[in-house]
Amino acid sequence: METKILRVVRQGEAFSVQSSKSESGSIQKCNIVLRELGGSRFENEYVCAMLGNLAACRFYEGDVVVATLRFSTHEYQGQTFQEVLATDVVKVNK
Repeated sequence: METKILRVVRQGEAFSVQSSKSESGSIQKCNIVLRELGGSRFENEYVCAMLGNLAACRFYEGDVVVATLRFSTHEYQGQTFQEVLATDVVKVNK
């Protein structure tokens, strides 16, 4: 895992997904795009999933946040996919 200071590019709406780890059988999920700080729009960007209670949190374009990111891969039908999970996101007060 890595902890980074990032800027919010955009955040999608939360939606429900099936989860065997949840008592109810589903969990909230939300996607967020985070960009490393710098002087241009060409800095590194991460498309991250936020799960559970974190998916209900709302961040806005331009917010500066400290985020802990977990990087993993999984295989599906013979292809390998990269996943980035934001396990903690905290807005930095301006």
